[in-house]
Amino acid sequence: MKKNLIQLNNLSFNRGDKVILENVSLTVKQGSVVAIMGPSGVGKTTILKLITGQLRPDSGNVEVAGKCVSSMNHKNLYKLRRNIGVLLQNGALFTDLDVFENVAVPVREHSNLPEVLVRRLVLLKLQSVGLRGAVELMPSELSGGMARRVALARAAVLDPALMLYDEPLAGLDPIGASTIIRLIRDTNEAMEMTSVVITHSVEDMMQLADYAYIIANKKIVGHGTPDELRQNTDPQITQFLNGEIDGPVPFHYPADELTQDLLG
Repeated sequence: MKKNLIQLNNLSFNRGDKVILENVSLTVKQGSVVAIMGPSGVGKTTILKLITGQLRPDSGNVEVAGKCVSSMNHKNLYKLRRNIGVLLQNGALFTDLDVFENVAVPVREHSNLPEVLVRRLVLLKLQSVGLRGAVELMPSELSGGMARRVALARAAVLDPALMLYDEPLAGLDPIGASTIIRLIRDTNEAMEMTSVVITHSVEDMMQLADYAYIIANKKIVGHGTPDELRQNTDPQITQFLNGEIDGPVPFHYPADELTQDLLG
């Protein structure tokens, strides 16, 4: 039986007086690809920042590999992040570095490998995403899909145990999106990693994830395998999965009756 690599235990997080997450619990099993989904602004990216210790919960805690991230000091957080790869929504490549140097950044920051091994490691990782021939290109010379693949190579270059993806398919054409889906799945299986993917794309999630959580109104409103979620009849889940305009998440922002407003 696979162990839990990540656990969020009765976690709540506020920004000032605004409650972002309330009493959220979830688990991510080792070796799985887990999607976290939901409407914009519900706290999905916040969960990634809580997992890496960039944010701390107001109550509850986050555990990664059995260690409580929420109470780690700076030194232990740095050690933890050495074993976590993060792919941000826009790729976040360094614009003044070529492809090779972008991928080499984590290697140079977290290791003392000689240059010959740095080169070998970077080239092998670029080969795995199909871009070894692009080592000398600058980010401005890359298509959106190519830039995302370089960012994936950089995030995975040290073979971390955990990969976190924040909207990895955003802005990509169908070919680019399909390529990233395949690379995430292949990387996860080949390197025996665990992946957490933040995504809005229902159809892509159904192809990619082993398990998914749907967040709405500060809480987890549903979770299960893609097939289990398809069969779920909860209105909050069906509205999200089917892209319905009105439902538990209303089309109209709360307001007085129209006639009262019109009459002044």
